[in-house]
Amino acid sequence: MSQQLKFVVEQLNKEPFKKNFNLIMFDSLEPMQLLQNLNDVLAEIDPKQAIDIREEQPEQTAKRMFSMLGMLKYKPLGPQADASSFRRGLVTGSKPVIHPLLQWLLQRLPELRKRAYLARYLVKLEVPAEFLQDDVISDTFHQYEELVETFKTYHRECEQLKTSGFSTAEIRKDIGVMEEEKDQLIKRVERLRKRVDTVPNHQRMLDLARQLRVEKEREEALAHQKQEQKNQLFRAEQRLQVSLQKLKDLRQASVDADPESLMRRLEEEIKINTYIVMEKLPKELESTRRSLHFLQKVASEPSLGPAELQEMEDKIKEVSAQINQLTEKRMMRSDPMDDKLTLFRQQASIISRKKEARAEELQRAREELAAAERELTQRSSQARGGDGEEMVRGDELKRLVAKLRVKGSTHKKRRAELAELKAENGVLERTEEILHQRNQDVLQQLQSMEEQKGISGFSDTQEELERVSAAKSELDDVKGRTLDDMSEMVKKLNSMIAEKKTALAPIIKELRPLRQECQALTQEYEEKKAQYDSCAAGLESNRSKLEQEVKALREETAQEENRYHELNCMKQMAEVQLQRALEETRAYVSSDPQERKKAVREVYMKSIAEQDTLGKKLREKQKAVRESHGANMKQVKMWRDLEQLLDCKKQCFQRAQIQASTGQVVEEGAEDWLVL
Repeated sequence: MSQQLKFVVEQLNKEPFKKNFNLIMFDSLEPMQLLQNLNDVLAEIDPKQAIDIREEQPEQTAKRMFSMLGMLKYKPLGPQADASSFRRGLVTGSKPVIHPLLQWLLQRLPELRKRAYLARYLVKLEVPAEFLQDDVISDTFHQYEELVETFKTYHRECEQLKTSGFSTAEIRKDIGVMEEEKDQLIKRVERLRKRVDTVPNHQRMLDLARQLRVEKEREEALAHQKQEQKNQLFRAEQRLQVSLQKLKDLRQASVDADPESLMRRLEEEIKINTYIVMEKLPKELESTRRSLHFLQKVASEPSLGPAELQEMEDKIKEVSAQINQLTEKRMMRSDPMDDKLTLFRQQASIISRKKEARAEELQRAREELAAAERELTQRSSQARGGDGEEMVRGDELKRLVAKLRVKGSTHKKRRAELAELKAENGVLERTEEILHQRNQDVLQQLQSMEEQKGISGFSDTQEELERVSAAKSELDDVKGRTLDDMSEMVKKLNSMIAEKKTALAPIIKELRPLRQECQALTQEYEEKKAQYDSCAAGLESNRSKLEQEVKALREETAQEENRYHELNCMKQMAEVQLQRALEETRAYVSSDPQERKKAVREVYMKSIAEQDTLGKKLREKQKAVRESHGANMKQVKMWRDLEQLLDCKKQCFQRAQIQASTGQVVEEGAEDWLVL
């Protein structure tokens, strides 16, 4: 909280606010003053918010601030994250709400200025759908949307120009320099032209010079094209040599080869790569991670003293003795002759160690081959001559031939060893399959015998115990290696500590008098600081009193100014009314008929006379309507009766036509109907 207040006070004391606050003054501000400071910060972001909240209703202030913060996408944090509590705290000017809000605003002032500027043009107006039915409003709204999109495009281009690194001042400067150079060149050309005009046949000589320049440019272009063609030819020859070498290797590899041998070779390569990827590399990665974790753990621990190091060495010795005792007990309990799988385990461990060794040799050979290929490419690129041809010296060629011979012999030996190892691997795999089959047979016999004896599952339990003991032995070996590494690390740390102590001894001797001097200076500093704090507190209290008095006088001055402006406005309004009354009196008293017609009284009297005439006409019209109302109503009734009579005749006529067409006679008003 103190860091928050300190940051807010520092920012408010800077441009453009210049509040001259300190921590005590800012913390003792009233809620209304806090809200005013918040409003000042919002006004710096958006100038439309520059309002004195004392002249505004609290509801309007809260609504305006809420809309502004919503536009700025402020989300309250901490205990005030609830919307209702935040709204209540903002309205009441609560410090837990205002202080984090001020910190958030002051930290993002440039970004929020930009957001407020964009919101002024990009926040679309909400027009109800029923209003958009009007053609004029709809066209205006579409124009408004097009202008918003145009603003987005222009703003995006403006931002791109700002971030592109171009400066208008630099561009103008460059344009000015270029114009000066242009003027100088024009003047120089004019001088040369005047000098050449005196030479006879100067036009023909200029044409020849122009042709010479064109031919030189063409010659340079042809030379550049020739060089490019040579480079392309050299690269094509290199690709051809590589392709020929690959073809030669493939032909050599395919001699006395059939599809089965090729498939077998590919399967062997796949097995080797699978072993490297799935077994060897994960183990190396895991061991590297363990070493890194152990080193990080050692580095993160505090430095140990001699006593602690001695205690750790004693613990290491005790643990090593316990491990040796447990190993001896295990060896005494287990008889290797009774273990039927000991031979298989030994062979499997030997095979795994050989596989790891051969995989490491293969990886080293691949790395050497890649390095040799890189060196060959580099030598070829360096040995290229000026015309794009490769040039090799005699001594270097002899060294390369000797190296190639050594590499060839080594490669042949390695290939022979690899073939032997592959053959041995095949034999061992076949042996492993046979032994595995025998082991399955023995296990089945053993299970049948256990079932006969009634001890089913004994062999599985024994194997599980052996597996657990093997895992424990491996874990003990790992612990032993870890303890050895720790002891070596402890020894190294002890030696390093001793070296550092010997190196720091003279520095410590020089540091002792400096420490005493530092203590004296610190004590003197504390005394001076206490005096300064007391003096600053007194001055601060006096300044706060003076500021309060100045504030009260400023408020009184503002009130008097408001009163002065109000009276001045009332005076101007009275003068305007008086001026109108004088003009009306002057027009009414004037002898000119045209001037009198302009008077308000004459205008009103004329309007009253017109309205009276209109009223008389309307009353006469009303009287005539009343007198003829009865006769008109009778006539309307007669017309309605006539209309009903005609409708009845029409219906009778239509009915007669229907009867004549169907041959039916219907007598109405009787009980019986005759149908022909």
